[in-house]
Amino acid sequence: MKKFSILAAAVAMTAMTMVSCDGNGSSNLKSGEDSLAYNFGVAQSEGLKQYMTMQLGVDTAYIDEFIKGMKEGAVNEADPKKEAYMQGMQVGKQIQQMSKGLSEQVFAGDSTQTLNINIILNGFVAGLKGNAGISSEEAATKFQEALDPIRKANTEKQYGDNKAAGEKYLAENAKKEGVKTTASGLQYKVIKEGTGALPTDTTKVQVNYEGKLIDGTVFDSSYQRNMPFTVDLAMPRVIQGWVEALKMMPAGSTWEVTIPQELGYGDQDMGQIKPYSTLIFTIEVLK
Repeated sequence: MKKFSILAAAVAMTAMTMVSCDGNGSSNLKSGEDSLAYNFGVAQSEGLKQYMTMQLGVDTAYIDEFIKGMKEGAVNEADPKKEAYMQGMQVGKQIQQMSKGLSEQVFAGDSTQTLNINIILNGFVAGLKGNAGISSEEAATKFQEALDPIRKANTEKQYGDNKAAGEKYLAENAKKEGVKTTASGLQYKVIKEGTGALPTDTTKVQVNYEGKLIDGTVFDSSYQRNMPFTVDLAMPRVIQGWVEALKMMPAGSTWEVTIPQELGYGDQDMGQIKPYSTLIFTIEVLK
């Protein structure tokens, strides 16, 4: 999308004041500078129209009101008091959207319930004026402490079936021949036993892998990318189930590893991987 640009507006402004601002076309142009200024405005108008509707959210039914404000803002000297008010209006619109997003989290998408935006505004105002009775850092901590159990409860309500399906799969998988279960609940089956060294807490392990859901959906594969993946066990940055499995796999091994949601992404929504998903990986340790 083309953004509205005011590049060179300062250059054109002097020339624009020489002609009428009634929007009646080019009939009032009296010089080459007038023509330059006029054409600059027309050239920018399409970008402004997109910016006005898509970025600012202005209803085109009120285009005349928009133009009235635009003219006033363009030709009047800056008024700090009025500017502060206008900027406050813009921030207020953003707070409105923030309130809607937060309400969706708190009420699990139930559009019949919303947080009281006036109370949210009271918090903003108290914080801005320095009389909230609590620091912003303390408020952020209290906010997160209140939101986390609500979000978790809503997620569990929405994805409880997914959690149950994973637990059922793990129970059945544990009975299969060759499958071993660790104390943490991780399950693995040795497809190929490697003869190389076991990794240490500082080893960089190079692997190929394929990850799938319990319904067989493949969500990631280094084989498909033809690009092995390296895990630095000093700073693994992978799920806990991976770290536990890799530390047990000698170089050259290939295992099928089944990871309970607690050792995976838990209640996080990772796109294809929904909250409480049990994950199945084929992991091949190259070196």
